Amino acid sequence: MNRLAPFVLLVLANSFLWNASAAYAQTDAAPDSDSPVVSVVTATTGDVETRISVSGTLVAAEEVLVNTRINGYAIENIAVEIGDTVVAGSVLATLDDSAPSAQLAQAEAELVRANAGIGQARSQIDAASATMIEANASLARNERLRQSGNISEATVEQARSAASTAAANVASARDGLNVANAQRTSAESQRDLARLTLARTQITSPVAGIISARNAQLGEIVSGGGEPMFRLIRNGQLEIAVDVVETALGGLDQGDLATLNVAGVGSVDGSVRLISPIVDARTRLGSVRLSLPANPALKAGLSASGWIITNQYKAITVPASAVLTQGLESHVQLVVDGLVQTQVITPGVFSADGQREVLTGLEGGESVIARAGAFFIDGDAVRVIDAQASGDAEAVDAQ
Repeated sequence: MNRLAPFVLLVLANSFLWNASAAYAQTDAAPDSDSPVVSVVTATTGDVETRISVSGTLVAAEEVLVNTRINGYAIENIAVEIGDTVVAGSVLATLDDSAPSAQLAQAEAELVRANAGIGQARSQIDAASATMIEANASLARNERLRQSGNISEATVEQARSAASTAAANVASARDGLNVANAQRTSAESQRDLARLTLARTQITSPVAGIISARNAQLGEIVSGGGEPMFRLIRNGQLEIAVDVVETALGGLDQGDLATLNVAGVGSVDGSVRLISPIVDARTRLGSVRLSLPANPALKAGLSASGWIITNQYKAITVPASAVLTQGLESHVQLVVDGLVQTQVITPGVFSADGQREVLTGLEGGESVIARAGAFFIDGDAVRVIDAQASGDAEAVDAQ
């Protein structure tokens, strides 16, 4: 009996060790109810956007300055106020036109006189021409009579002198007509100038738009060298002026879409209209203009912020919280057969919806822990719930 005791004890010890090893192996291979619960998502191919954060102010797409083209006249009437919508040719203000009206009347009178002078000059040409014809005919007769000996040489000389005088009178009359024509041209120029001056007493809008500023005051003596009388936003078109860091300018193209939030208005879509070819040497920023659709709620001076979308494409994505970066290496944590498995990846850009692009190291359909963390290591047994199905892609319930 005493010799059997050690053998029985050895058999019982081996049985205990085998059962303990089997139980441990079973726990490692399949999670039990005591294993922590994790939320997982499936790596899928989704839309990825690359974008640039911007902020700026609403400004006129094109500002038009309206000023006087004549100096020294008082403003008699102002027809518009700030915010008024005008069409091209609308009268904005009226200047005192008494002096230009008088100048026009005087210029028109001078033109009438010049036209009369032309008539007189033509009449003088006609009279001088008739006298010249008569004198030439008389000279021809006298020369024939002299050849027959019926008149003296002195008489012929007198006829020649009369013919020369008549020709000179014709030339003088023609010169008088040229002078009269020149006087009429001068009078017409003076009349046209007076008309232009009178027309410019009406300050009109060169384009359609919205009055954004008014510096004109009743009774003010206008001067073309001062502040503009009015400022207009051409066609009422506004856009957003933003500054973009120089490293991001290369990724921008005209027509890139933008999603913006305008203070007091809300979400507004726009697009890149202009990219400045110059970068500020001090701030290292480049100016970019974003065009906006017409909207009466938009006002110049409002602040706006948002994103310029520079590219859109398809790629494998996971929630940004699923990617853990340590040093120069990034990885996600997969769940394979109930066990945690660390997978090194090459991450890409952050998408607008909180997703992270995965360039390499991950294939579509793999289960990824929604929030990677240092509290799991390879081989840990976990119980999973579908974060997308439960509507909680960010929550991780580690128990």
